[in-house]
Amino acid sequence: MAVSLYDLSVANYLQTLGGVEGFLGKSIGHFNDNKVDANEVADTKLAPDMLPFRFQIVAVAHHSAGALKGVTAGAFGPPSPSTADYAGLQRLVVEAREAVEKASASDLNACAGKDVIFSVGDRKLPFTAEGFLQTFSLPNFFFHATTAYDILRSKGVPIGKRDFLGKMKMKG
Repeated sequence: MAVSLYDLSVANYLQTLGGVEGFLGKSIGHFNDNKVDANEVADTKLAPDMLPFRFQIVAVAHHSAGALKGVTAGAFGPPSPSTADYAGLQRLVVEAREAVEKASASDLNACAGKDVIFSVGDRKLPFTAEGFLQTFSLPNFFFHATTAYDILRSKGVPIGKRDFLGKMKMKG
């Protein structure tokens, strides 16, 4: 069975974006109950040399909806800096999910074999659309979603693996 670019990426993005959207929402209740300012959580890091929670959520959106745009355009770069508050981060995830839901299977699949260049500063990394999605975008997407989840867990938010997984495709 051949797997298309659309099947490879969109289902993964939607499942995990749904999980992220859910655990961000669940976290608000915990923060309110415990008198924690959710906006302060946006600046939380797991380690001094890591980027904060805010960046993790921005990167989740960027490596899903932004990656699909990048494949279509043939160019992708790092996300722009953000000063979004917690509610803004929640909106960003919703907007990313909505954009991914609108992705056209035929348009994305037509990008098979297409060049995609990741540019950061003067450095340019050449990929095919398949290589970009499989070896760069999806791993980054999952890394940043996991890191955001871990930061919330480190703040005592009662979320578990099931919250992270989102809606799974079950038989029947």
